[in-house]
Amino acid sequence: MTKIEKVIFTGKTHTVVNHNPNAQRGDHGVVDLKLSAPGGESYEFIAAEPHPTAEQLFAGAWSACYITALGIAASLKKIALPADTAVDIQVDVGQTGPGWFLGAKFSVRLPGLPQDVAEAIAHSAHQICPYSKAVNGNIEVAVNVVTA
Repeated sequence: MTKIEKVIFTGKTHTVVNHNPNAQRGDHGVVDLKLSAPGGESYEFIAAEPHPTAEQLFAGAWSACYITALGIAASLKKIALPADTAVDIQVDVGQTGPGWFLGAKFSVRLPGLPQDVAEAIAHSAHQICPYSKAVNGNIEVAVNVVTA
């Protein structure tokens, strides 16, 4: 797996479970995309640019899948996810020498959970999420778990 030396493009997402389907959080010039996943939950890809880049779309789809996997991983451990669970994903396209590569940075917010429990859930979610499994070993993925 090659590490990116120079980032060329970046797509960022912020995904939360939508507990209020009437809530709009995008500012002027951006949109909230409602995503769905198996199980009936709806997710928000908040404040996307009106013409999202491929990196934003990939990060948005990955984040909807991953936040669903977080719920599955937590339920397998018999732990309830906090109501304000959130996932921020940044997908970078960059270069190392003449080669072009993808990289990703996750910030997983699980407030109120013990750090070791939150990290175990975040790690398990990567073992469940098909997007995470598809890129495993192919791109660098950094994960930061925040519990405060």
